[in-house]
Amino acid sequence: MAMITNNFVRRKAALVQLGSSMKSLIDHEDWPGYEIGVEEEIFSAFHQSIKLSSVKNPWFTSQMINHALTVWAQQLREENINQWLNKYNDLDKLSSKTVLIICAGNLPLVGWHDFICCYLLGAKVQLKLSKSDDVLIPELIKILTLFDADVENNIQVLEQKPMNYDLVIATGSNNTNRYFDYYFGKYPHIFRKNRTSIAVIDDHTSTNDLEKLANDVFGYFGLGCRSVTKLYIKKGFEIDKIFNAFFAYKEIMNHVKYMNNYDYNKSIYLLEEIPFLDNGFVMLKEDVQLHSPVSVLNYEYYEHLEELNEKLTIIDNEIQCRVGLNGIPFGSAQNPSLSDYADGIDTIQFLIDNLN
Repeated sequence: MAMITNNFVRRKAALVQLGSSMKSLIDHEDWPGYEIGVEEEIFSAFHQSIKLSSVKNPWFTSQMINHALTVWAQQLREENINQWLNKYNDLDKLSSKTVLIICAGNLPLVGWHDFICCYLLGAKVQLKLSKSDDVLIPELIKILTLFDADVENNIQVLEQKPMNYDLVIATGSNNTNRYFDYYFGKYPHIFRKNRTSIAVIDDHTSTNDLEKLANDVFGYFGLGCRSVTKLYIKKGFEIDKIFNAFFAYKEIMNHVKYMNNYDYNKSIYLLEEIPFLDNGFVMLKEDVQLHSPVSVLNYEYYEHLEELNEKLTIIDNEIQCRVGLNGIPFGSAQNPSLSDYADGIDTIQFLIDNLN
């Protein structure tokens, strides 16, 4: 590894302190004292930001937000950061360049990974947040400022049109990517499109595996690119096993927006006489499409794994995660590590190559 200077060490230490504070913020409903690294006023403001985020975006339940915060608190431990960055060289190119980050708003903190990549490498950052997720990230940046005073001068959360930037990292739909290319294509960039995740089930898939798969399906209500929206099921596998394993998530119907999606999709399928299987809170629909609407899980049977692998290779650029057989373990899709880059594009290497 290349020589690392004090600037990089300072930034890494600040992230570690932030991760520790995040864990304390999650673990305590009442301010426990100065040992958590933040004052009572900041502690209270952060908990208020969780409530406000849920009010502004009803998909962001407190449970969902706490899960996202817990994952990040774990990832920002020093050993995890070191393991992530160990393979890279030139991590302290003190650059005056500015990176514009355009964040999606489908999940809480969905743009946070891009931010910490830029922050660690010393870039200036302009953050354009989605209105669906514009509360939590600014609050975390305020806390980060406690551990690194330079954050205040180098990080800008935009409310106006972005100007004077050198690189662009933008995440959106396939449709918005056309606009990204039109407006920002002349800059060095990462443009991320729609992706989703799949699971491959065979005769050896156990009940325990399927119970873990339920978290990959229902976590974040299926709204993320790492959410499984399509099952490939070995022909002859009893599909009732899947429904039975998912039963622990039946309370998801208590969420009004999810229930509305379920009722709407079910009514459409009934009106159009589209076949589907139903257990009262999720529908399984045999469909070749990878993407499925909220409350619906597409599935497709396969006979030969080799043929399935060939098919998936062709559509690999549409898939974020493959869960199960020949993929990541069941139940792990919603817990990415720092090196699990969206769309498989190495953000750190992109920044190293362009922050000169």
